[in-house]
Formats: sequence, C-alpha cells, structure tokens
Amino acid sequence: MLRIKPLKILGIVADIIEIYIPSITFVTMFLTFVIQIFFRYFLNNPLTWPYEVTVFGFIWTALFGALYAKRKNSHVKFTLIYDHMSPGKQLIIRLTGNLLMLISFVMGFYPAYDYIMFLAYQKSTVLFIPYNIAYFPYLVFMAGIIIRLILDIIADIRIINHPELQEGVNR
Repeated sequence: MLRIKPLKILGIVADIIEIYIPSITFVTMFLTFVIQIFFRYFLNNPLTWPYEVTVFGFIWTALFGALYAKRKNSHVKFTLIYDHMSPGKQLIIRLTGNLLMLISFVMGFYPAYDYIMFLAYQKSTVLFIPYNIAYFPYLVFMAGIIIRLILDIIADIRIINHPELQEGVNR
C-alpha cells in the first residue's frame, strides 16, 4: 500500500513554488525580453505585449525566489554588530526580530488579500490579465514567509529550552 507522507508532499509543493515556478517565469521573462529587443531594434516594429509579460514575470520571479532565499537563510544581512554579540544576545535579537516580522506579516495579510481580490476588476492594458492573478504571488509570498518565520521562532524556542542546540546555529 502506498503511504502518503504529508511532509514530503509539503516539500514538493515548496520546491514547485520556490524553485520551479521562479525558474519558468525567469526563462519566460528573459525570452520575452529578447523577442522585444529583436522586434524593436531589428525589425523596427515594437511590440506592446512583452512589457507586461516581463513585468509580471519579474513579480513572480522575485517573490517566489525570495521564499527560496528565506528557506536557505541567504538573504542579505547586515550583521556587523550582531556578529560581535554573545550567542544568547543573538538569540534574543533573532527572536525579537522574527516576532516583529511575524506580527507585521500577519497584520498585513488580510488587507493585502482584500486589495488583491479587489484588483480582479482591473485588467492589464494589452493582454487583459486580471491584476489579481498578476499580483496573487504576493499572497503566496506572505503566507510562505509567515510559515518560515513560525518555524524559525520554534527553532529558537527549542534552543532556549535546550541550550546545547545552540552549537553551530548562525542564522
């Protein structure tokens, strides 16, 4: 009998959202940009649709790619002061920062959802893509960041309860 493992399914969904969709949207954006340059400068016949595709592709690539960066903890960090603190102080700063960001993202989720759903009435000028579809990745981004922040906070709380886990932690 086939056993479905929920964590494996969540990992596959996360990979699709954080790796494959941004890869596809980036390639689409790049090819569309090349087509746009070719038509504009070689055929002297500028197209109108490539601009919309590249803008929407950039939004999707940037937001979903940012989720992957959060997963790998590879965002740009300015840690000049943080690096010189003791591990205990780093833990407090990390917990405080993650809690503040979590509160901010949770508070902003419904207003963002409400506004993006409102945008369904507006469509892009050339391709007539509803703006709620174009900007929907922002909601996925917010939900993903909320989940990642909760996981980071849980990991830090475990360190508080079990200080021996602190070894090797440098997030």
